[in-house]
Amino acid sequence: MDGLRHRAVDLGFALAWGLLRRLPEAVVTWLFTRAADVVFRRDGRGVQRLRSNLAVVRPDAGPAELDALTRAGMRSYLRYWQEAFRLPEWSPERIVGRVRTVNEHLLRDAHAAGRGVICALPHLANYDHAGAWAGLTGMPVSTVAERLRPESLFDRFVAYRKQLGMEVLPLTGGTDDVFAILADRLRAGGFVCLVADRDLSERGVPVTLFGRKSRMPAGPSALSVRTGAPLVPATLHYDGPDLVITFHELIEPTGGAAAMTQRCADAFAAGIAAHPEDWHMLQRIFLD
Repeated sequence: MDGLRHRAVDLGFALAWGLLRRLPEAVVTWLFTRAADVVFRRDGRGVQRLRSNLAVVRPDAGPAELDALTRAGMRSYLRYWQEAFRLPEWSPERIVGRVRTVNEHLLRDAHAAGRGVICALPHLANYDHAGAWAGLTGMPVSTVAERLRPESLFDRFVAYRKQLGMEVLPLTGGTDDVFAILADRLRAGGFVCLVADRDLSERGVPVTLFGRKSRMPAGPSALSVRTGAPLVPATLHYDGPDLVITFHELIEPTGGAAAMTQRCADAFAAGIAAHPEDWHMLQRIFLD
């Protein structure tokens, strides 16, 4: 039964990548907006989890405001998928032209110093678009990807991100030491981007996020300590048709990985609080 379901999921993604890029953009936008509203009204487990996470971000929100925020969150989440299916067809000019940045000098200056740079991001807006932008503007990205089932679906996502100019390493199940490879990239002056607001290993670093206990992956801070590469937290949000990338203050590899990870969490919280509707967190993240 699982095999049949996995094949159906893989076929669905294959059809989406093949078909949706050929439809007019206005039609696809309408379809995904309607789909988001349907999913919101069904109020399944993912929507309930998103609502509970947003309630932590906006503790003073009443039921109507929280519902509106959750609905906007589902629309933002479906916008990510709409763009994922169509990004391979975007021209380089469009990919770069649809990005605006805040404090970009923090990233560029750190990269110019030649020690390599680590960028840690939460699940905000479209990090694939941000990765494509970075590569097209002179900073090709090395990253990791969570292994999906079926394997063919994981391969599709790896191929998709490679098409956008990223080097993608499997988080688990590969034959190589991913941490060592990323460390080598940084020592060579490279750019490593890691989505880092949700711990998949249950061995993450304890942090406080919005006053609540959570865990975040140790990878970005550990890589920084190992290599001496600075860590730059970044947060994303949508503004009309554009993606806005905000770079936060540089975190140098001092004080230990736990303190560095907490500083990342603080930067993430600032970005999420400013644009909670673009935080695509449909999973459990708060330990209590």
